Amino acid sequence: MNDLRPVYLLAGGRDSRTYGDVVRAIVGQTGKKKPTIAYVGVASGENYGFYLMISSMIKNAASCAIKRVVIAGKNADINKAKQILESADAIFMSGGDVEAGMRVLTEKGLVQYFINLHQGGKVIFSASAGSIMLGRQWVRWENPDDDATAELFPCLGIVPIICDTHAEDDDWEELRTELMLDKEGTTGYGITSGSCLAVFPEGRLEAFHGIVVRFRHEGNRLVRLPELTHT
Repeated sequence: MNDLRPVYLLAGGRDSRTYGDVVRAIVGQTGKKKPTIAYVGVASGENYGFYLMISSMIKNAASCAIKRVVIAGKNADINKAKQILESADAIFMSGGDVEAGMRVLTEKGLVQYFINLHQGGKVIFSASAGSIMLGRQWVRWENPDDDATAELFPCLGIVPIICDTHAEDDDWEELRTELMLDKEGTTGYGITSGSCLAVFPEGRLEAFHGIVVRFRHEGNRLVRLPELTHT
């Protein structure tokens, strides 16, 4: 447990091309001159075009090699996926659909495996839905048109928080719904477009870049707390 490293939750979204210095700093946490990054794309259905776009952005920001980890699909070689993950210097969890990504990891029996990688000292960073997946849980709707069907489902819990990403345009509707279903006293974090939230092993949270909004469930309402801002 003493090997735990900070986890970096990027928002993605419209300002994601401003991440150069941020990604370079995160990749630098590996201590390697040209580290290998394992790219996990389960939330996007392992879309190859998306992988090419995101991996190119990461490589343009930092000197590194990127290896694609294939997990979804009945013919996926899980042993090969594990070899890539274990040998990599860092893991990147890409965006897409939170529920779909968690379904794949659960069906493949890899939830605890990813937790163990983190606890073993692996550098982990993420974007968009990948950042939400690293949190404690998230919200889904059985019927998208009926708020009464909203329910919570577990995520990886690698970071002990609830977060949403680049949802400022809808005033964090999903995050607000999640919090009102969660227990009183829970704080949720909205990582705005182009921002990054760092979660440290001792529990400290820091806006590593940009602005992170915060809401707390108090009684039957949500209270907006002061924002976390990069200094």
